Amino acid sequence: MPIEPRRNRSIPKLVGADFELGNFILGLERREGTGPEASRALLAEIDGIPASNRSYGAYGSNRSYGSYNGSAGYGYDWGSWYGGAPTNPQDQGRVFLASNGASVYVDLDHLECAVPEVLSAFDLAAASAAMLRIARKAQLRANQSLPPGQSIQVLVNNSDSQSHSYGSHLNFLISRATWDDILERRPHYLQFLASHQLSSMIYSGQGKVGSENGRPEVDYQISQRADFFETVSGTQTTYRRPIVNSRDETLCGKSGDLARLHVISFDNTLCSGANVLKVGAMQIVLALLEAEDIDTRCSVDDLVGAAVAWSHDPSLERSVQLVEGGNATAIEVQQKILDHALAHRDRHGFETVPRADKILSLWEDTLSKLAARDFDGLVGRVDWILKQRILERALESRDDLDWKSPELTYLDQIFGSLDPDEGLFWPHLDSGLVERWVSDEDIERFVHEPPEDTRAWTRAMILRRFTPDEIEKVDWDEVTLRLESNGAWREFKIRLDDPLGFTRSTSQTLFESTTQQGDTNANP
Repeated sequence: MPIEPRRNRSIPKLVGADFELGNFILGLERREGTGPEASRALLAEIDGIPASNRSYGAYGSNRSYGSYNGSAGYGYDWGSWYGGAPTNPQDQGRVFLASNGASVYVDLDHLECAVPEVLSAFDLAAASAAMLRIARKAQLRANQSLPPGQSIQVLVNNSDSQSHSYGSHLNFLISRATWDDILERRPHYLQFLASHQLSSMIYSGQGKVGSENGRPEVDYQISQRADFFETVSGTQTTYRRPIVNSRDETLCGKSGDLARLHVISFDNTLCSGANVLKVGAMQIVLALLEAEDIDTRCSVDDLVGAAVAWSHDPSLERSVQLVEGGNATAIEVQQKILDHALAHRDRHGFETVPRADKILSLWEDTLSKLAARDFDGLVGRVDWILKQRILERALESRDDLDWKSPELTYLDQIFGSLDPDEGLFWPHLDSGLVERWVSDEDIERFVHEPPEDTRAWTRAMILRRFTPDEIEKVDWDEVTLRLESNGAWREFKIRLDDPLGFTRSTSQTLFESTTQQGDTNANP
C-alpha cells in the first residue's frame, strides 16, 4: 500500500536567536584563560529570574550569586545548582528577564544571550541589538568591581583566532512535516537548504583574518564559521560542526505539529541590514520548503568543500559544482534561489513571512550590487565588506603591516568590541555610514519590553506579576509557580506550548483582572 504524502501546514516563521559573546579579563593572566571569570561576572550583573529555584532559593537579581575579589576569581558554587546535579557546561546559571522575556546564561565560559521570540526579521534585528545593550550595561557594572588595571572585554564575533569557534544560532518555527522532509524524508530538501545557508555567507559573514581548523592559509575570508564545518548534518554544535543542525528540540511542549529548526551556520553580525537579510531570506526559503516548491538546480554537490571555497574568496569569483551539473558562484546560487522565490511570490505570496516584499527587495538589491562588485554600495550593509575596508585602510597606512601581522588580527577582533571607544564598528554606525534598517527606538523598546505578538509577552508579564520566591521554574514553554493557598504551598504550572499564542491581545485582560484584585497570591 503506497504511503500517502504528508501535507505541510503553513506556519508563521517565528524566529529566535542565541549568540555567544567573546569575553575575557584584560590585565589578568590565567593558565586556562579568563573566560570563566569574565562570563560569570557579566551574568551576575544582569537582573533575571533563575531558570530553576529548587535548590538555592530565588533572588530578584542575579548579582547575589557571586563576588569577585580580583585574585581568587569569581566565587560560584555551580555544582550546587539544580539540586546538586551535575551542571551542563553549555547552560549554566540561566536566567530569564522580566524586562523583555529574553534569557541569558553561560555557555562554555561565554556569556550567551537569547532573544525573545519574534515574528519579523526586522524585530529580530532590533531584539538582538537590544541584548547587546544589556550585555554592555553588564560590562560597565562588572568593570566597576574589578581591581585597577583589569577590565572585562566583550566581543561580538564567532572566533578568537586561536581555533576556538563559538556560536550565533537562529531558530525558526516550522511544521513537523517540513522538519521531517528536510532531515528525514527528502535529502534533496536538505541539500537545497544547506546550499542556501552556505551561499548566503556573501551577505551574512562578518569576515575574518586568516584561517583556522587546519584549513588552507588565506589572508582574509568572508565567514568566521566556514572553516569549522565538517559535515552536512548532525545534532552536535561544538565539534564536527554540521552545516544543517538536526537537533530536535521544539520548545513547544509536546506538540506533534510544530518543530524548531536550529540553525548554527551564520556569523554574528552587527550591521542591521545583514541581520534583516539573513533572517528574512531564511524565512522565505523555509516557506518555499514548506510549500514543497524548491529549485533543485540551486543545490551544491560538495557542501563542506563549498563552505571553504566560497569563504576563502572575498573576490566572489570562486565557483563550485552543482548537483545537476555545471558550476556556480555563491552569488549565482543565491540569484537562482531569489529568482525562484520571486516567482513563488508572484504566484502564491509569502503570507507567513512578515514584510516579505521588503526583504525580497533588500535581497535583490544586495545581490545586484555584489554581482556588479559594488562594494562601496554595500559597505554599510554587509559586515565582512565593512571590516575588509577598515583592514585595508590600516594596511595602506603602514608599510610594515601585512595580513599576517598581529596588528591585523587585533583589529579583526576589536571590530565587534562592545566598548564604543574601542570597537571599530560603532564609529561607522554613528557617522551614518552603516545603514539603519531598524530604529534606535525599536532597539531600546526591546531592552525594556517584550514583543507583543508572541508568547514572550506573557512570559515577561508572569515574571513581573509574581515575586521571585513564587517562581519555581522558568522555561520557554512553561513557568512553574509555588504559591500559598489556604495556608499551604501548592505548585501551579502555566503551559506556554503555543509560541504563537499568549500574545498581549489574548492575555492582557487576565493580568489586568488579577492586578485589580490586588491579590499577589492569586491562583494563575
